[in-house]
Amino acid sequence: MLLEKQDSLPMNVVELVQFYEQDGQSISYSEDEMKSIWYAYDFARAAHGKQQRMSGKPFILHPLSVSKIVFELGMDSDTVIASLLHDVIEDTDISLEQIKKEFGSQIAQIVDGVTKLKQYESPGSSDAESIKKLFLAIVDDAHVIIVKLADRLHNLRTINPLPRDKQLKIAKETLEIYAPLAERMGIWSLKGELEDLAFKCMQPETYQQIQYDLEKSRDEHRTILASLIDQITRKMIQSQFNPQEFSVTGRRKYIYSIYQKMQKPKYSGKGIDAIYDKLGIRIIVNTIPECYAVLGLIHSEWAPIPGEVDDYIGMKLPSGYQSLHTSVKYGPNNNDIVEFQIRTAEMH
Repeated sequence: MLLEKQDSLPMNVVELVQFYEQDGQSISYSEDEMKSIWYAYDFARAAHGKQQRMSGKPFILHPLSVSKIVFELGMDSDTVIASLLHDVIEDTDISLEQIKKEFGSQIAQIVDGVTKLKQYESPGSSDAESIKKLFLAIVDDAHVIIVKLADRLHNLRTINPLPRDKQLKIAKETLEIYAPLAERMGIWSLKGELEDLAFKCMQPETYQQIQYDLEKSRDEHRTILASLIDQITRKMIQSQFNPQEFSVTGRRKYIYSIYQKMQKPKYSGKGIDAIYDKLGIRIIVNTIPECYAVLGLIHSEWAPIPGEVDDYIGMKLPSGYQSLHTSVKYGPNNNDIVEFQIRTAEMH
């Protein structure tokens, strides 16, 4: 159950751990790190006091939820702490010097960076590319951008109480500035959800229609994914991979990415059934050499699409994201496309 639907906030470290782990991802921080996260949460809760969001809910729910997004991205404890404190300087009487004294210079630097970015959020400029470059130019720590992206994601998840004009402004900024930043950082899941939520806000009827059409094909997609997963799993086992030491999972692509494809001239007027690359498969292995070995197995089974192989292991992205991506053709006439992502458990 999401915290916003609960009546009480975490009141001790155990409850805070339960909050972070409620969606199945286990805490890997040390006991001391978890105590520091609890201290930051308690500090932020006291600083924000009785402040409320427009929904009428306690304001502390926002930084707490942002910290959960940061945790789910696999960030370190310092970044989680900074995310809990990211609104303290702007919205309370707490100073940067107090943050530095209580939590150290590294965390204070992240909090200060997020605070400074806020003055550029509504620049009144239509040049989104210049704003993105400005963000990257004034920030020399990728953790600042990650906290800012998590902040924007939670604001989109809870956008309904805002006036319609404010909603549209936030959604437009998200598509033009924040989703491309997430892509540049290599945080694809964040990019996908940012785009879907912004698109849902800006064009709710189109979003719902695509969602409805996807639901009609749900069983077919499950069958296709199951077949592809079975094929690559058997091929990996035949190549001496231990089935206990790797995992293969599949999913549908995000709604906004499908919508963008539908806008291309060759798909004009054809509807969602004409979009073939609606599916993605993720493979988790133990080592980097195994990643490249699996890539070779995939390409020996299905024809790779030229220009659609990306090596984010050999060339790590600024966020630290590492993975191999490849899109291949499958099906009776090789008309369908699926994207594979391959990484180690450590990268995941």
